[in-house]
Amino acid sequence: MDPNLLFPQTKSPDFNTSDDHHHFPPSEIETTAAADEQIPPLEDDVNHSPFSIPQSTKSISNSMSKSPSPYSDPTSSAPLDLQSSYRSKRMNLEERSTDEIVAENLSTVEIIKLAAEKFIDFSTQRSDGYTICTHPYGSSAFTSLSIDERREVELVFQLLIAAENVGGKQFEIASKWVTRCGWVASDSGSPVERLVYYLCEALQIRIGKETGIPVPLKLEKFDVKNENPMAMGTNLTFLACHQTLPFNQILQFCGIQAVLDQVGTSSKVHLIDIHIRSGVQWTAMMQALAERRSKIRLLKITAFATSSDVLKVGETGKRLQSFAKTLRLPFFFKTLVLSDITEVKEEQFGVQDGEAVAVYCHIILRTMVSRPQSLENLMRTIRSIKPMIVVVAEVEANHNSTSFVNRFTETLFFYGAFFDCLDECMSRDDAHRAIVEGIHVADGMQNIVAAEGDDRISRSVYINTWRLFFARFGMVEIELSYSCVYQARLVLQQFSCGSCCTLEKNGNCLVIGWKGTPLHSLSTWKFVH
Repeated sequence: MDPNLLFPQTKSPDFNTSDDHHHFPPSEIETTAAADEQIPPLEDDVNHSPFSIPQSTKSISNSMSKSPSPYSDPTSSAPLDLQSSYRSKRMNLEERSTDEIVAENLSTVEIIKLAAEKFIDFSTQRSDGYTICTHPYGSSAFTSLSIDERREVELVFQLLIAAENVGGKQFEIASKWVTRCGWVASDSGSPVERLVYYLCEALQIRIGKETGIPVPLKLEKFDVKNENPMAMGTNLTFLACHQTLPFNQILQFCGIQAVLDQVGTSSKVHLIDIHIRSGVQWTAMMQALAERRSKIRLLKITAFATSSDVLKVGETGKRLQSFAKTLRLPFFFKTLVLSDITEVKEEQFGVQDGEAVAVYCHIILRTMVSRPQSLENLMRTIRSIKPMIVVVAEVEANHNSTSFVNRFTETLFFYGAFFDCLDECMSRDDAHRAIVEGIHVADGMQNIVAAEGDDRISRSVYINTWRLFFARFGMVEIELSYSCVYQARLVLQQFSCGSCCTLEKNGNCLVIGWKGTPLHSLSTWKFVH
């Protein structure tokens, strides 16, 4: 496998895209298939993605499984799944000199990679756990680390041992390693310590479910009422993250630009938002349409809502209506209330003749992956209204693997980058950072690591998997315009931590990452048949 796929370069690519005339100035950033086809499950294991184990390495995994892990019960014949999973991610240390490692503070993901390297190297040795764990660092890359960095590598290393034993159902041993990690990990420490702290919680919950021994609930540390940890909405924590973290704004402004590129000079625009949240992103689009030379006769926004969030969506509509009045923009807001978000029919959209229809899906389709029939119905209904564009913003990770160790691996790397971002973009004494980590991020990790079956809601998959799925509905990917990429770069200029964000092109899709680790994707689509 190409090592560049495993460890993407941070250099931004040269986007050879056509320039479109619809864009909004930098200042606005601050204001703001056939019916009988069976859609296969969106399981990213079948997709040879960068973080999956290539088919050619399966024999390696099988051969290593013949030797029991030095950290597991020697009577157990469980394969070293975690080891083989990490082998596909191991860092090529020879590419980095000792001086390079010493000269810079390692990121959270680099600490994880070093821990994975240590785990792989020492897991192949036949010895007792104590000898392995206290074995001195043999590589110059390890000996050049600071004391704090060695401690953090050791902490993640022990977390990997715990996860391997959970995967091998050696729960008593796993519990001891989780406890050992707990001596060092802290929810108020470094990004690595906080990451390990919350992953240990997730492992404890899984161990409790597997063994039938309940895990004591943690004390409530945050005064947060009526929160939905899987989907932040109009609460203050969401708004604080929107202002300090670049990802949402990049996705939103690029998505808005893509819509403007497609609707062109249409006099009537109908935007269908599957997951509107606060709706703040649409103020920029409204302003762009109001300032357009060819006057718009009507902007209509239809927002999905369930019975539990209909009031919040209604309030969003009122705010957008008020904003439209200040712009003298003809505007209509419709709340489409559904008992289930995917129980929608064509006639409910109320699409009128002459409307340029755009559909916007912001990090919502992943929550429907566990309900393939509902997701299929949604896509078929969207196809029936013939939108000019479908904008899809999603998490660029594989959190849908049937393998526990594969999910744990992906969770560790993905959230490692995210914790690193939170630490750099928000101060450690920021109450909103503590809430987003302690509630939203922690619950997300627990759902991926500790839940199974219908209880596992967070099921992100890679863009290549979405491509295979969308193709069954006659959808083709639209190339993002130069103006879309321009918006992304403008957004990054507004953030002090913007230089750590990476923008990469995957086909016609834009992948947004943190220090080279992919976190989100933005893709645009149209129906050709």
